[in-house]
Amino acid sequence: MTVSPIALTCGEPAGIGLELAEKAWSALRNDLPFFLIADPDHLPGTVPSSVIQDPAEAIVLMPDALPVLPHPFFGKITPGTPDPENAEGVVEVISRAADLVMCRSAAAMCTSPIHKKALKDGAEFPWPGHTEYLAYLGGVDRVVMMLASDQLRVVPTTIHIPLADVPTALTPDLLRDTLRITADSLSRQFGLTNPRIAVAGLNPHAGEGGAMGHEDATIIAPVIAEFQSEGMDVTGPWPADTMFHAAARQNYDVAVCAYHDQALIPIKTLDFDRGVNVTLGLPFIRTSPDHGTAFDIAGKNMANPTSTIEALRLAYKMAHTT
Repeated sequence: MTVSPIALTCGEPAGIGLELAEKAWSALRNDLPFFLIADPDHLPGTVPSSVIQDPAEAIVLMPDALPVLPHPFFGKITPGTPDPENAEGVVEVISRAADLVMCRSAAAMCTSPIHKKALKDGAEFPWPGHTEYLAYLGGVDRVVMMLASDQLRVVPTTIHIPLADVPTALTPDLLRDTLRITADSLSRQFGLTNPRIAVAGLNPHAGEGGAMGHEDATIIAPVIAEFQSEGMDVTGPWPADTMFHAAARQNYDVAVCAYHDQALIPIKTLDFDRGVNVTLGLPFIRTSPDHGTAFDIAGKNMANPTSTIEALRLAYKMAHTT
């Protein structure tokens, strides 16, 4: 089966994204095709590159040079210091990549890190981040964040909110949506016909029969029972402190957790460099390295490309599965 190349966005050009793109090309040039959407003048120039006009050209050029689909930027590039005049370009590159995937000129998109304040300052960017903007571009109301590696997949039901707000935010409807999107995406994009989903409890010991909180019994357990009645392999709520050791991880394909750190601490402990951010629920495939712009090391050739490489690998694998 022939699959179109992966579109890699440049992200914030004052960060480490362009350095990582060149390092990823060096690692993957003979393994899978991708192209970078960026201003060619911004590249560090540590590897050969070639400007393309059509994504299809990347397949032929990939072994010999990093294919670059040019996009104009108008601000200065100072490593570690974002220029608000580049904000419009960053946003346009994301939109362009999504369009290329939705029209099937690209098989998937992999996004390099952005700097949200620079986008707000320079482009009045109204979305909280990448994910919400991509949901807007894809025309969907609800998406789910999954962190994935070879050792573990995790989904936080609530994400960037204070821990004190989690019990109120963790509603039956939110959990239903999260489970539904997760199950559907793992089936369509990961080839798991009836994925095994383990749901973590909110409270210590999953509430211990109400002694440590009632949310597990009154909110989480009834939703799990609904999915089980439909024949889906959803289990829990499980005590989170016993879900992530090696033997326990063999019993599920993904762990759906109540809040951000409950999900991200285990995967970052087990596989810090290889964790990949995957947005589930979009009408296209999107992956991203699980780190930020790293302004402190930008321009110093110190950035670790492992997460970007794994994000490109996973996007390509998903494209072959879909």
